[in-house]
Amino acid sequence: MLDAAYRHWTGQGLPAPEHLDPQQRLAWMHSEAPYSLLAHDGAADPRFTYVNECALKCFKYSRDAFIGMPSRFSASEIDRAARQVLLEQVTANGIADGYSGWRVDAHDQPFMIHAGVVWTVLDDAGQPCGQAALFWPDEQRIGVLA
Repeated sequence: MLDAAYRHWTGQGLPAPEHLDPQQRLAWMHSEAPYSLLAHDGAADPRFTYVNECALKCFKYSRDAFIGMPSRFSASEIDRAARQVLLEQVTANGIADGYSGWRVDAHDQPFMIHAGVVWTVLDDAGQPCGQAALFWPDEQRIGVLA
């Protein structure tokens, strides 16, 4: 769903090596992608529903602790207002990109995210059902897939 919605908004699939077949591609995005990929549901206080391995390393949570956690906790209290403005832009426009900002890990340590893209996830009927995000944890490796 994340890849299909990204394609809907951008006209292209999520970044991945071109030689992979569709199943390999999804497995690569989940476990080997050098970018973080995560999603939350469409609730009033959204909760994370998906996280790839790169994002788990950045946020330093176990998968069990991360899934179901309110997504607002991904930013410090100081940075939550800016995060909310971004999410409202996505709600209004379907997608926002070029975002960089601070996030906070499980130990309340800040880290920077780069070249972020946030988009509305659509269900099988084309209705909004949450939002997804892709960000690069290393500014020097933005766009580098290997």
